[in-house]
Amino acid sequence: MHPSVRRRPLGRLFTLATVGAVSVLTLSPAPTTTVATAATTPEQVLPFSLPSKDALQASPRKAFAHYVPSLPLSLDNGDPATDYYQRNHLNPNGENGKHAAYGGFLRDRPMPRPKLATSSWRLEDMKTEVRTAIAEGLDGFTVVIYNFPAAGQTNQQWTNITTMMKAAQEVDTKFKIVIQPDMTGALRNTDVATMSRRVAELGKYGSAYRVNGGLVLSPFTTERKSVSWWSSVLSTLKDQHATPVTFWPLFQDARTWAPQFSSISYGAANWGNRDPNANSTSLTGAPITRMNEVQARGDKWMQPISVQDARPRAGLFWEAGNTQNLRNTWDIALKGGADAVHLTTWNDLPEGSGMQPSPKHGYSFLDINAYYLTWWKTGTKPAVVRDAIYLTHRKQKVSAKVTFPQTKWMKQTGSTAARDTVEALVFSKAAGTVQITVGGTTSSCAVDAGVDTCTVPLNPGTVSAKLVRGGGVVASLTSPTKVTSSPSVQDFEYVASSSLRQGS
Repeated sequence: MHPSVRRRPLGRLFTLATVGAVSVLTLSPAPTTTVATAATTPEQVLPFSLPSKDALQASPRKAFAHYVPSLPLSLDNGDPATDYYQRNHLNPNGENGKHAAYGGFLRDRPMPRPKLATSSWRLEDMKTEVRTAIAEGLDGFTVVIYNFPAAGQTNQQWTNITTMMKAAQEVDTKFKIVIQPDMTGALRNTDVATMSRRVAELGKYGSAYRVNGGLVLSPFTTERKSVSWWSSVLSTLKDQHATPVTFWPLFQDARTWAPQFSSISYGAANWGNRDPNANSTSLTGAPITRMNEVQARGDKWMQPISVQDARPRAGLFWEAGNTQNLRNTWDIALKGGADAVHLTTWNDLPEGSGMQPSPKHGYSFLDINAYYLTWWKTGTKPAVVRDAIYLTHRKQKVSAKVTFPQTKWMKQTGSTAARDTVEALVFSKAAGTVQITVGGTTSSCAVDAGVDTCTVPLNPGTVSAKLVRGGGVVASLTSPTKVTSSPSVQDFEYVASSSLRQGS
């Protein structure tokens, strides 16, 4: 038996395989569970009692998720076995081989759905995403804008943004969209007049988020433009477009820039990172101190919440420590008293940071997130009322040799060392023992009532876990993803599965 490391808290799945040079979508059997096999409501699929939608929405603390409009549920309304995601984004040779150097554009996709028999399928897909977000306790999306179409014209990205504004408005008038121009790319060269006009257009939608009578504007990497430039945008919006603004800038370095922008800001946000060490609440000077410095000036703080980050295109990955980074970022929000949070991200698939339901992690990340979100919104730690296990692991060891002829490789960055581990995040009604089997070898950990973890070494083969109490199994599952010693491409994203549901 391998020694185990214990850390304390703070249906069916689509799976992807490669046949020849083309990734193929297949259905794998539902993981074994003794608790629930076809759960569809929060009362069945979450280990705690989720408050009502109205109760969560009534909280003054708001939770948003960073939404990328270029990667909706479907790109072409095709059969998921042969649609654009499958043919091109998941295929290492897709899009005429433009991503072959790093083994393909994506390692995961939004949860596939059948082709829709309606011309308004884009709107229906976005309504689905809104409903999914609401069901997990979220209040809205921060929708990133990469570029503005020329005057009098449109493009698919802009159409997707306006469609999301409509979808939110039609599903639930309390679900809001935060306008977030991305200042790291083309918009860095946008003039004040264009920025003001386009923001005002989006501000006309009823779903646009407003605070204190002003349209919330939260530019991504705000510091790429000066305080005076943004001041001109705010005054132009108010004077020429009758659109007063509540400015809530997002920075890459809030500690440096938030004080300089404070005079025109309602609050501040930081993009943050996906490194458990950097997100530890035991650090002196950050990250809670950063939050409290902003709050001491009378400004609001929006805390980033993240799971992981693995970027084949950039050749970089951060070690997330299974769910450790997710739990650490929530620990910051809870201990620091964050005024708002934003999940980074909902669906930025090229960065492997998405929390939306997907073939590789089902609903697991959102369900774990919902527990801490409820705690943060209500001020009360939720009681565990259903035993549950969330299994996380990679499909390969970090040092595994791939079979596809990649030429660009991901390198580990950040302060947390790369590791090969399987983690069982256990929500337990009472103390018990969790048993994790990896490739035929079983290790055990004692777990306390509440939230606890058991971490064991990763090895090739099938991964499974069960929670035992009083001589009986009270929760169990088998991960839909087997660990391989010969992966097709480098894939450092953590997969996840739940004993309560599998995202069918």
